[in-house]
Amino acid sequence: MFNYMVENLEKLIKVLKEEGVTIVGKIEEYKYCNFGRVLDNNGNKVELWESIDSAFL
Repeated sequence: MFNYMVENLEKLIKVLKEEGVTIVGKIEEYKYCNFGRVLDNNGNKVELWESIDSAFL
């Protein structure tokens, strides 16, 4: 699985969905970060996460 830190996860997931990207599940919200998952063109799972805590920035 690939893992990328992103800004504005909710907006990115919305744009990716509009572009036809397969979204896996819903955004998971935790105390320090949020996670979203998509599939790339080869079927690899890609994890996107957004930090809520500035310690990760």
